[in-house]
Amino acid sequence: MEDVLNAIPHRPPFLFVDKIVELTENKIKATREMRSDESFFQGHFPGNPIMPGVLICESIFQAAGILLSNILGGVGGGTPVLTRISNARFKNIVRPGDLLELQAEVVETVSNASFMKGSASVAGKTAVTVEFAVSVVKSEI
Repeated sequence: MEDVLNAIPHRPPFLFVDKIVELTENKIKATREMRSDESFFQGHFPGNPIMPGVLICESIFQAAGILLSNILGGVGGGTPVLTRISNARFKNIVRPGDLLELQAEVVETVSNASFMKGSASVAGKTAVTVEFAVSVVKSEI
């Protein structure tokens, strides 16, 4: 967990990556154990808890932030900011107790923008695929 906390500025309760499984030059694999006490499960939906799709995407984006931090040698005073989302596909449900398996990779980098694609799956079944772009912006503080 320490390597995750050192790579991106996100913190609980809005941290959706627990572990880095594999990190290469342009790809990352990470995981997040979905605990039943997650606050969003309480209201989405009572009696039938399902992880919101937007939070599954956020998990992928955070894994991508870790990858970019590794590529750039740390974000050094900058924050990875999502600048584009396209072709998001929601294919399966994520529930409490699931191990969310995250993947992200850099497809192309132009100036300070990284164009990426990623996915999230549970037990080998794809939950979400998405294409997106991220830029690192200087911190205001």
